[in-house]
Amino acid sequence: MSNFFRTKIEFLKGIGPQRATLLQTELQIFTYGDLIQHYPFRYLDRTQFYKIADLDEGLPFVQVKGFVKSKELLGEGRKQRLSVVLQDTTGELELVWFKGVKFMQTQLQKGLEYVVFGKPTVFNSRLNMAHPEVEAVSEIKAEQSFLQPVYNTTEKLKNHRVDSKAIGRIMAELLKLAQPQIKETLPFSLLDRYRMISKAEAMQNIHFPVSIEKFNAARFRLKFEELFYVQLKLLRQKTVRKADLKGQVFRQVPTLTEFYNNHLSFDLTNAQKRVIKEIYKDLGTGKQMNRLLQGDVGSGKTIVAFIAMLIAHDNGAQACLMAPTEILADQHYVGLKPYADKLGIVIGKLTGSTKQSDRKVLHEQLQSGEMSIIVGTHALLEDVVKFKNLGLCIIDEQHRFGVAQRSKLWQKNPRFIPHVLVMTATPIPRTLAMTLYGDLDVSVIDELPAGRKEIITVHRYDSHRLRVFGFMREQIKLGRQIYIVYPLIEESETMDYKDLMDGYESVQRAFPEYRISMVHGKMKPQDKDFEMQRFVKNETQIMVATTVIEVGVNVPNASVMIIESAERFGLSQLHQLRGRVGRGAEQSYCILMTSYKLSKESKVRLETMVRTNNGFEIADIDLKLRGPGDLMGTQQSGVLDLLIADLAKDAKILQESRAAAQEILEIDPELALPEHENIKQHIQSLQANTVNWSRIS
Repeated sequence: MSNFFRTKIEFLKGIGPQRATLLQTELQIFTYGDLIQHYPFRYLDRTQFYKIADLDEGLPFVQVKGFVKSKELLGEGRKQRLSVVLQDTTGELELVWFKGVKFMQTQLQKGLEYVVFGKPTVFNSRLNMAHPEVEAVSEIKAEQSFLQPVYNTTEKLKNHRVDSKAIGRIMAELLKLAQPQIKETLPFSLLDRYRMISKAEAMQNIHFPVSIEKFNAARFRLKFEELFYVQLKLLRQKTVRKADLKGQVFRQVPTLTEFYNNHLSFDLTNAQKRVIKEIYKDLGTGKQMNRLLQGDVGSGKTIVAFIAMLIAHDNGAQACLMAPTEILADQHYVGLKPYADKLGIVIGKLTGSTKQSDRKVLHEQLQSGEMSIIVGTHALLEDVVKFKNLGLCIIDEQHRFGVAQRSKLWQKNPRFIPHVLVMTATPIPRTLAMTLYGDLDVSVIDELPAGRKEIITVHRYDSHRLRVFGFMREQIKLGRQIYIVYPLIEESETMDYKDLMDGYESVQRAFPEYRISMVHGKMKPQDKDFEMQRFVKNETQIMVATTVIEVGVNVPNASVMIIESAERFGLSQLHQLRGRVGRGAEQSYCILMTSYKLSKESKVRLETMVRTNNGFEIADIDLKLRGPGDLMGTQQSGVLDLLIADLAKDAKILQESRAAAQEILEIDPELALPEHENIKQHIQSLQANTVNWSRIS
C-alpha cells in the first residue's frame, strides 16, 4: 500500500491542525486514506432548475435562478433578519436569513444573477426560502453543474465552517494529489468481464461524477471490490480449514436404514432430504464438516439432526447436541429418546440440574463409549465430561454460544476435530448469511412438513380488546392454551405501553375462572422453569410473558399467540414469537395488538406479518428496514463494517463478487499467478492495517 494514503490529514491544504483535530474526533478521519473513503451519502442534481412560478411548499430542496431585486434588514438587535427578493421572468421569491445576516448582506449584490438552492415554504401567504445556499452564476465552474456530493458532517463541524461544501473542496484538493497514487486492486480479467472502470476513475467519479453513467459505473466498481475482498477472506478461511482439518469418515448407515424403513412414521420433506444428502456427503469426505442448518420454526431441523447423529453412531462415533437452555435441552431429549430406544441406542441428558449420582453414570457411559448420543446445555463443556470418540457436535441456536465455548467442544477429541452442525431457527437473509457465515457451508430447509396448517395472523387495535378476550375464551373452551407477550416488565414513565404486571392483573380480572402462568427475565431460572413446566403440562391455560419464551419452547396445545404493543418488536422477533404456536394439529392464531399511533415502518412490519409466514421473506424485509448492523447485533458488526456496499440492496453484486472470488481461488488458491499480484498486495495491505483506510492501495 502506498505510504501516500497513510499521510496525516493536517498536511492537506485547507485542513491544518485545528480542523484535523475536529475531523478526527467527529468523523474518525485521520489519514488521506480515511478521507478519500468518506463517500458522499447522497447527491444533488444541480442540472435541474425550477421557475419561481412553479414552486410550492410540497416540493423538496430545489434550485432556482434569478436576479436580486432588493435587499433590506428587518427587525432589531438579536431579532434582526435579512430579507432578499429574488426575481425571474415568472415571479418573485423571498430569501430570508436569521443568522449570518451581516455576512450575507455584503455577499449579495443587487442586479446580479444567482443560483439559489433551498426548501420552498409559505409564510404569511408568501413563498419564501430560509437560509438557502446561494452562488453567483458567474462563479459556477463547469464541473459543479452536474451531481453535487453531499457529505456526512456534524453540528460541531458545521459551527467551525466544515460543512458538506467545505468537505467537497478539501476532497477535490486531495483527489488532485491522489490520482497518480491510486493503484488497481482487481485483476484485469475481472475488470474486463464486468466492464468495470479503473479504481482511479471510480474514486474520482464517486466524489465528483461527470455523468450519471460514470457515477453508476463508479458505484458498481467500488461496491464490487469491497464485497469481493470480504468474500475472498471468508472463502480463503474456509479453504484453509478444509485443507488443514481432517474429519472422521462416516460412510456406514445400517441403523439409519433401519430407522428409515421401520421407525419413521412420517415422510420427510424434499428440503429435509436434500439437506441430509448434503450432510452425508460432507461426513464422507475425510474433511471436517462445518455446516450451518437454517430452517424456519417447525421445519423439522431436529429430525435432520437425529439422522446426522445416527450416521455418527453407525461409524463408531458419539454425537452431542447442545442447546442454550434446559427447557430446550429437555425438549430435544424427550423428542429423540423414543426413537433411540426403539433402535437400541443409549441416549443421555446432561444439564445444570442433573443429579450428582446420575452424572457419575453419564460420565462413565460416555468414556466407555456405551452412550452414543448426549443432549445437554453448557454443562457439556465442563472438563469432567470426556468422550471415548466424539465425532459430531450439533449446536442449536448458535448465536447464543461464544466461539470460546464452542472450541471447548472441539477439544473433546484429541485425534479428530468433531464434525460440526450449527442449527438456527432465525431466518438469515441470504446476503447476510454469505457475509456472516461465508466460511460455513449453508443448508436451508425451506418448506414446512405436510399437514402443518399456516398460522392465521391478524392485526387488532386496543379498542378491539373485548372481542379478543371473547375469542380467547372460545379457544380455551376448546381445550387450547394461550400465550400473551409483553415488551416491558415494569412501567416506564416515558412510555405508555402496556407492561407485564399491569397486563397480568388485567388478564386475571378478565379470566378469574382460569389459571395463569407468568414468566419474565428477572425471575430466577428455577422459578421460570417451574412456571414453564406448569404451562407445558396444561396446569395453566394462559401464559403471560416477556420475550423469554421466544426460542424453541414446544407446547403443541398452545394455539394462540397474542403480542401486546406489537409495534415495539422487530420483524424477526415477531416472527420468532409467532413460531411458538402452530406446533400441533389444530389451527393456530397470532394476534398483533397495537395502539392507533403507528409509524410508517411499524405499519410495514405489521402488514408483512399478516401477509406472509415465510421466514426468509420476512428476514429480507427486516434487513431492508433495519440494515445489517441492527439485525445481527454488535458482536457481528466488524464483519459488516462496509463503507459503500449495502447488503440490503446489493445482493446481486454480492453474489457476483463471491462467484468471482471463488473462481480465482479454485484456479490459484495461493494467488501466485502474475495476474493476481495486485490482489495479493491488496490483501497484505488489508492485513497490515486493520482500519478501513487500508482498503485503498
